[in-house]
Amino acid sequence: MVCTLRDMLETVEALWPKNGAEDWDKVGLVTGDPDAEITKVHLAVDPVRATVDEAIDAAASLLIVHHPLLLRGVTSIAEDTYKGALLADLIRGNCALIAAHTNADVVEEGPTGVVMRKLGVENVRPMNPLKDRPERGIGLVGELPESEPLGRFAQRVAALLPATAQGIRVAGEYERPVTRVAMCSGAGDSLLGHPMVREADVYLTSDLRHHPASEALEQSLVTGGPALIDTAHWASEWVWLDGAAERIRARRPGVEVVVSELNTDPWTFLIPQ
Repeated sequence: MVCTLRDMLETVEALWPKNGAEDWDKVGLVTGDPDAEITKVHLAVDPVRATVDEAIDAAASLLIVHHPLLLRGVTSIAEDTYKGALLADLIRGNCALIAAHTNADVVEEGPTGVVMRKLGVENVRPMNPLKDRPERGIGLVGELPESEPLGRFAQRVAALLPATAQGIRVAGEYERPVTRVAMCSGAGDSLLGHPMVREADVYLTSDLRHHPASEALEQSLVTGGPALIDTAHWASEWVWLDGAAERIRARRPGVEVVVSELNTDPWTFLIPQ
C-alpha cells in the first residue's frame, strides 16, 4: 500500500499529538506535498545543513526532526539565508520536513522519558501535567530503586548519552546520595525553581546558564535543593530517535526509516584547563 505524506502526518499526530505542544512551539509540517508518496523517512534532532544533505543524498522523501526550523518568525526564505537555502534544497530534493518538538517531549517515550527509563528511574510523573492527559507533561520526576552517589549516577548518564565536546558537567559533592531524580531534556533552566525540582536530589538537564545555576545552588544552601547535571542539548535528545523510528516502522511497515548518526551538537572540541 502506498504511504503518502498525509498518511505520515496522521502517524505523527497519533504518536505525538499537536495539542501536547507548548503554545509558543511550531510543530508539524514545514514543507511538502501532502499527496506525495513517502518511501523513506530520515530522523534527526536538528534541521541543519548536515542532516538535510544527508537526507537528500539518501533519497529520503521525508525528514522528521525534533527542533523546528521555523520556530521564530521569518520574513524571507531567500537562499542567501540558511533557512531559505535548506527549504529550497528540501523542495528540490522532493524531501518533506516535519517537526515534532514539545509535542514529542511530553509523551511517555519522549526524550526525557527515554533517558529516565534507561537510567532505571521508577514511579515517573510529570512536573507540568497536560490537562487532558495528566500522565504526560514537560519535565519528569521519579525515584531510583536504590540510592547511589551523585558521581556514580553522573557516570551512568555519561555512558548513556553520545559523547560531545562539553561532556557532563556536575554541581554537587561526588558522594552525595541520589534517589529522587528530576529531568527535563533540552534547555531546562526555566524549571530550576519548580517545587518538584527543588525537592529532588539531582536535576538533570541541558543548557544551564551561569546565573540561573548559581542562584539555584545558592538557594539550596538556605532551603535545600538538588545537585545539578548539565548535558549537551543535542545528546539528551538524540537517544529518543531510535525508539521514535521503531514506532513509525510499526505503524508504517512498508516505509524505510533511518536514524541519523550525525553529531549536530554545535561545539566541536574542548580545551582542558
